[in-house]
Amino acid sequence: MKTLYLLRHAKSSWKDASLNDFDRPLNKRGKRDAPFMAQKLVQMGIKPDIILSSPAKRARKTAKFFSKILGVPLVLDEKLYDAGLDAFEAIVRNAFQTYDSVMLVSHNPGLTFFNDDISDRPIFNIPTTGIVAIDFKTQNAIDALKGHQRFFLYPKQFIE
Repeated sequence: MKTLYLLRHAKSSWKDASLNDFDRPLNKRGKRDAPFMAQKLVQMGIKPDIILSSPAKRARKTAKFFSKILGVPLVLDEKLYDAGLDAFEAIVRNAFQTYDSVMLVSHNPGLTFFNDDISDRPIFNIPTTGIVAIDFKTQNAIDALKGHQRFFLYPKQFIE
């Protein structure tokens, strides 16, 4: 079995309008939610083999929280910034050749579109720091990238 975790970066700051999209940092809520949600995965006994992240500042910082708390290696992949379905599919197929459990840290709308394409449950919007787990139980499911959504978690389920 292979498992894919889709993680949308934590909430970013729009305070400095002069920053380009790639360089936007996490805001206060993002800095709270990322370690909180990583700890939720620890409590669930979840530890992916690797985290692949967009190098955009808000995604990279989110991924660093998860990498440190979960004790998982982190690799930045520029193709995860502004990725479409084809890029996501290629990254996952390549990662599944080496790893059984992979976490992607990326951006909307691409991440949500990808879930809705490969999962048996559409979401329509993965909120910031939202995590989707998708299991691929057979080689046929892995080859077709058609999986079963095991869970969908996001901070507002736990924090007000």
